[in-house]
Amino acid sequence: MSESMAVAGDGVAVAYQVGGVAGGDPLVLLAGQSNSHHWWDGVREDFEGRFRTITLDYRGTGASDKPDEPYTTRGFAADVVAVLDALGVARAHVYGTSMGGRVAQWLAADHPERVGALVLGCTSPGGAHGHERSAEVRRALAQRDQRAAGRALLELMYTPEWLATHRGPFQTVGDPAMPAFARRRHFAASAGHDAWDVLPAIGAPTLVVHGTDDLFNPAANAPLLGSRIPEAKVELIPGARHAYFEEFRSVAGPLVSDFLAAVAG
Repeated sequence: MSESMAVAGDGVAVAYQVGGVAGGDPLVLLAGQSNSHHWWDGVREDFEGRFRTITLDYRGTGASDKPDEPYTTRGFAADVVAVLDALGVARAHVYGTSMGGRVAQWLAADHPERVGALVLGCTSPGGAHGHERSAEVRRALAQRDQRAAGRALLELMYTPEWLATHRGPFQTVGDPAMPAFARRRHFAASAGHDAWDVLPAIGAPTLVVHGTDDLFNPAANAPLLGSRIPEAKVELIPGARHAYFEEFRSVAGPLVSDFLAAVAG
């Protein structure tokens, strides 16, 4: 896998990584909130036999610049376009999970000519129409005991059976090198997302994937997105929590890969 830098419209340097089949259809993989491209470690290879995979470190994470200024999911989508431009990629499939799914919504709405097929995983339209996590979940994540809060996050990501047999490191719980201000900026970007009004304009073939037991981003958001985006297909993975793509990769990987391959023809 190679790594390079793109320059966004405001001059921020955005690190990106390329792997997979050099001549394959390009596939952008978008990580969750406060995470770098390492979110996809151990899963990326599921797509590298068919696609040219592209990831990036959001501003504030990884090797990208970390300006202390407001971030938005729409702005992150513009950073993705800067990466595609740097690579000379006119059009790519896009698979976004969690906050990455929010970014992907804006990418498909604002830059329809750049998106082939769209996969939205464990995500939400945001705003007044999105289904928010419960007060109980919010309290568990906000408790003063950081070890307990960290454990609560892991239990929202993975089932007890998975956690009993996997000791980490867990790449889905945040970039450990992020400055505290960047974490706050990411949280605000995700919390401020609201793409409800533009979803009906998305023309890309769309697959919505969610775990039925996801309480971090409630599974009720999946049919909501599916009903809002024209002709979107919805797939629920029984028993899966937020990190369905990792724990249930034997189901999720082929599901997504086959959908993308079918769209590509």
